[in-house]
Amino acid sequence: MKVETLIIGAGAAGMMCAAHAGPGALIVDHAKAPGEKIRISGGGRCNFTNLHTSPANFISQNRHFCKSALGRYTQWDFIDLVEQHGIPWHEKTLGQLFCDTTARDIITMLQAEMDKAGAQLWLQTDVGEISHDGSNFRVMFSRDGRATTVTARNLVVASGGKSIPKMGATGLGYQIAQQFGLPVITPRPGLVPLTFSDDRFKPLAGVATSARVTANGTSFDEAILFTHRGLSGPAVLQASSYWHEGETISVNLSPKMNLLGTLQRQRQADGRKALTTVLGQHLPTRLVDHLGDELDLQGNIADQSDLRLQTLCDALENWTLTPGGSEGYRTAEVTLGGVDTDALSSKTMGAKSVRGLYFIGECVDVTGWLGGYNFQWAWSSGWAAGREIAKS
Repeated sequence: MKVETLIIGAGAAGMMCAAHAGPGALIVDHAKAPGEKIRISGGGRCNFTNLHTSPANFISQNRHFCKSALGRYTQWDFIDLVEQHGIPWHEKTLGQLFCDTTARDIITMLQAEMDKAGAQLWLQTDVGEISHDGSNFRVMFSRDGRATTVTARNLVVASGGKSIPKMGATGLGYQIAQQFGLPVITPRPGLVPLTFSDDRFKPLAGVATSARVTANGTSFDEAILFTHRGLSGPAVLQASSYWHEGETISVNLSPKMNLLGTLQRQRQADGRKALTTVLGQHLPTRLVDHLGDELDLQGNIADQSDLRLQTLCDALENWTLTPGGSEGYRTAEVTLGGVDTDALSSKTMGAKSVRGLYFIGECVDVTGWLGGYNFQWAWSSGWAAGREIAKS
């Protein structure tokens, strides 16, 4: 079979590319249905973009690479597409946009756009050997128990990263890149819970509180969640993308309050109250109890000197922790690293050294923050490659 464009991966980026690549596009995926990560995202409602999307919300060895695609296909363009299809949506915190009903609305929308463009979709199709004769790509597939060979002028790799392997995620995109001589920045899990080998937070499992979590100089003010294995919650997931094995993180348990001034005022007004009782008005009681021995939270608040309160506040506002690791790709929402952007055109997403070869979405070394940014990168990079293919 011969096609104009072959797209490997029917996820967010691949489907977006297929909708814009022009006639003669075939998109293939090993899954039983397209857009499986879209379906499960955002608690089943798909956090499909973020109002505040900008290049500053992305991690890459080349922080300028994402600017072209994001600037030419913006969050506003995708919102317009969503509204054209009559999909109701709402904003949650921090500019995060979700479907009112179900994430399946986004998948249906993308399928409709693919159908309008005349793209074909093959599911439950496994990729085999890939070759290039200087003009066309030749890819062998296993489909319905039979071997099939497809020849294509363009090959788009939209196979995602290694996150959530139970859904079939593999390193296929990296293998294809390396086969064609493109370097790959070592992948690692991103937006992932952090673990502690001593199970120190097991008694606190289920406790959540607002905090500022800092890793490698980058801070996030959101909720943290204590788990049986360690720390999770939005602030921790965000910071995990900046953390490396063996490094410390800093947790500020009072990011939006002058805790010292508050405790000093309460010392005047409620001096007879136990220090733990007063702290329990600002932090979860179970967390205060957990910190009791470590911070020596004995006595009434009236018994605490200014120096003692200052020392206590310093400890609570700069709680330094060394995670033992992370929960890995099993629960990671994204994969950091990927195909080196130096080998790609930021305008077209095409490989500089192999004409007709494109890499888009998560398999590229561009990773967004939590909150819809990674979907926007999928839409923008898929659009950029698709438009270039259609034009050429």
